[in-house]
Amino acid sequence: MSKLKTESIKSLFWKYSIPAIVASTSTSLYNIIDRIFIGQGVGPYAISGLALTLPLMNIAIALSTLIGAGASAIISIRLGERRYNLANKTLGNATLLFFIFGGTFSILAFIFLDPILIAFGASELTLPYARDFMQVILIGNVLGNLFYGLYNIMRASGYPSKAMLGMIVSVICNLILAPFFIFVLHWGIRGAALATVLSQFIGLNMLFYHFLSSKHTVHYAKNGFKLSRKIIAKIFSIGMSPFLVHIFAFIVIAVINRQLKQYGGDFAIGAAGIINSLGGLVTMIIFGFAQGMQPIVGYNYGAKQYQRMWDTYKLTVKWATIVGIVAWVVALLYPHMIAQAFTTDKDLIDITANGIRIYFLAFPLVGFQLVTSQFFLAIGKARVSIFLAMFRQIIVLLPFLLILPPLWSVNGVWYSEPISSLFALLMYILIIYKWYDKQSWKPEPTFEAYEE
Repeated sequence: MSKLKTESIKSLFWKYSIPAIVASTSTSLYNIIDRIFIGQGVGPYAISGLALTLPLMNIAIALSTLIGAGASAIISIRLGERRYNLANKTLGNATLLFFIFGGTFSILAFIFLDPILIAFGASELTLPYARDFMQVILIGNVLGNLFYGLYNIMRASGYPSKAMLGMIVSVICNLILAPFFIFVLHWGIRGAALATVLSQFIGLNMLFYHFLSSKHTVHYAKNGFKLSRKIIAKIFSIGMSPFLVHIFAFIVIAVINRQLKQYGGDFAIGAAGIINSLGGLVTMIIFGFAQGMQPIVGYNYGAKQYQRMWDTYKLTVKWATIVGIVAWVVALLYPHMIAQAFTTDKDLIDITANGIRIYFLAFPLVGFQLVTSQFFLAIGKARVSIFLAMFRQIIVLLPFLLILPPLWSVNGVWYSEPISSLFALLMYILIIYKWYDKQSWKPEPTFEAYEE
């Protein structure tokens, strides 16, 4: 880990970013793979049913991120401070929290599943598909929480390539199991969900094996599984920002589905599901850069090497912006070709292609905004990160989702995303300029030492 303090920024950036990009885009491939196989093997209404599960999926991811992102950031900082015992305690506490929160959410969501899906815009045609898919996912939700959470912790603790391998193995298993369950065994949308759960379980076992070995700096220790209020409070204080980002996304997606149901019907919801999965893929590439940045920034922040921290941020913004520009160009040139990969239904293809063109208009700006938010998270400035996320999703985007659809119908939903990105850009610029100008890198009072 000492290389994070001495090795060149560019070398470290690519060393950590490439595995993170591969792994994070692999997670998005779950959504894309499911939609392609379900669209081609089950039908267009099944795609719409799958899109209705996105708000619930966002809550599950939010709970996993609350714990995983918070623990990862803290572990990176503690390693920079050479406080290894506290890093191990954080790992143990995080693992217990994954079981507690994941299990509680699964039970509650399973009991009230039908009313929840109907509230999200399910119709008689789409509800059975959404229910069948989500029931299986909820049964395996704890496994998914552990898998994604421990992946982030492994990456942050200095093993990005090993974490990437676990994710790749999981995706390959899904690529094999999903078509087998759907096209050979004819298990429909339940087969796609089961393939996802089993693939995550296989990847999870690889991560468990790593953390059970005491030869690794961060590992499961006997004294690490005693829940500590101080450690949990630290995990939540840092993880609250990405948690709220997903909660905001839950609110936004729920509103989008309701607006699309009113102004476009079931196929418009299906188109949104496809578009979200494509946008998620690009966002995950950008997020991979941010994940690669996080351990470098976190370690150097803990080691008080502030210039290296700042150089890492600027390099990350550069490459994230390039990815956003490429995504915008591809979406502008090939929207119909992209939509045809998911379905053969002409109406759904036309609605999706139109949405793709509009939705991706402001993607050149997304990289800067996402990286900036993750930067503040990596150095423990959770309140700044939370504010930025809330400003973009709730203060800016949500009003446009309520105002534009009555004026422009379905196009009003698509245009809400790029317009909100433009409005939010100024706030992000003002915030990052303020911090850069003042060089306010002193640790916040809330980051006092834990008890050993």
